[in-house]
Amino acid sequence: MTDVATDSNAQAYSVSELAFALKRTLEDAYGFVRLRAELSKVTHHSNGHVYLTLKDERAAIDGVVWKGSVRNLSVRPEQGLEVIVTGKITTYPAGSRYQIVIETMEAAGVGALLAQLERLKAKLAAEGLFEPGRKQPLPALPAVVGVITSPTGAVIRDILHRIRDRWPCRVIVWPVVVQGEAAAAQVGNAIARFNALEPGGPVPRPDIIIVARGGGSVEDLWAFNDETLARTVAAGTIPLISAVGHETDTTLIDFVSDRRAPTPTAAAEMATPVLAELRAGIADLSARLHRGGGRAVEDRRGRVDNAGRALARVPDLVEMAAQRFNLAASRLGAGLSRNVAAHHTQLVQVSARLSPGLLLRPQEVRADRLARLSLRLRPAMDRGLERAGERLTSLAKLYASVNPDAPLKRGFARVERPDGSLVREGASLVSGEGVRLVFADQARDATIDGTPTLAAPAPKAAKPARTSATPSAQGDLF
Repeated sequence: MTDVATDSNAQAYSVSELAFALKRTLEDAYGFVRLRAELSKVTHHSNGHVYLTLKDERAAIDGVVWKGSVRNLSVRPEQGLEVIVTGKITTYPAGSRYQIVIETMEAAGVGALLAQLERLKAKLAAEGLFEPGRKQPLPALPAVVGVITSPTGAVIRDILHRIRDRWPCRVIVWPVVVQGEAAAAQVGNAIARFNALEPGGPVPRPDIIIVARGGGSVEDLWAFNDETLARTVAAGTIPLISAVGHETDTTLIDFVSDRRAPTPTAAAEMATPVLAELRAGIADLSARLHRGGGRAVEDRRGRVDNAGRALARVPDLVEMAAQRFNLAASRLGAGLSRNVAAHHTQLVQVSARLSPGLLLRPQEVRADRLARLSLRLRPAMDRGLERAGERLTSLAKLYASVNPDAPLKRGFARVERPDGSLVREGASLVSGEGVRLVFADQARDATIDGTPTLAAPAPKAAKPARTSATPSAQGDLF
């Protein structure tokens, strides 16, 4: 009975109180935890956080990397990668589960890094970034060489010394760090800035770029296995030589670059020709050209001599032509005489058949034909002239009927305004307005006076007969 009473008097927690009490207990007890595990269910959220699961062969625990800690990770979280992480254990009260908040992450050994590298290589190869068709040829005679490397190491001194000995040209060095977390971003930025330079600008655009670094471990060279850096190299338009590490070292940018050099010194040799060798080659080609030209001239001279011996002598050719000319000239006179005689004979034969009657007969035929044509054309011409005369008479009568000056000869007058316009109605005139009266023999000026009167309509007269009598006298217009 006592135990039951005691249990019934125990404090009752709310769910939230218990959940947050457990959260504080775990965070206090496991505020710093270092785990070695395999990543699975990796999700890169759009807000920048990374959600994942850490597991081994018997257990699993959820993990989260907040946005502010993602850029501090030494490796990119990927499915199946074995890593060592540090962080703290906490709970998610709303779901009654615990998780680890990851602050650092590194690959668990070289094998894990290489496995991650192989997965990234397979991904980029599937996108075609390693295809040989994408590789650009290196320029034969570069005027400007861009070098991306550390400015303090032995690598830059070896490259500059080798270029100076082989091909003295302008070298632009872009200083970067070649190891550590910032190396990939700095190298990628240098490549992008070199490709962004405009030809003819204040800073010359390189004809070729060398990315160089000395040898080191896989961890030391891991910055050159960055996916973003590899894509930047693949997107560049300037030919690029990768010279990272020694001959046995391989990084991701070796596969996307246009050429891979086993050492930085070899990269300088790939990028530049040997000036002395070019000069020697030009001198050798010049000597061969002169020798070849001399041999060609001698060969042509021999051919000309051989052809000349096969030709006939000039005097022989002239003498033969002179003989043919003399022979033709001797026969020319007799031939002309025979030709004249033959044509004279033909003329005599033809002239015997000619007589005045033969010449007059065609003229008589044509005269007779002309007379017959004249007889047929004369009536047609007479009819045409008659019709033309009738039309001319009609036009003359029409002209006389529409002539504006004809009524003036019969006693009428034409009233015009001073500007020459014709007055057709008396109502359009006002008192005091000046007008001009045009008669048959002269024109007189007048002024409108008095008030208008309505005249009685005149009786309609019968149509006068067409006589030669003159019309009656005209009355007063006003």
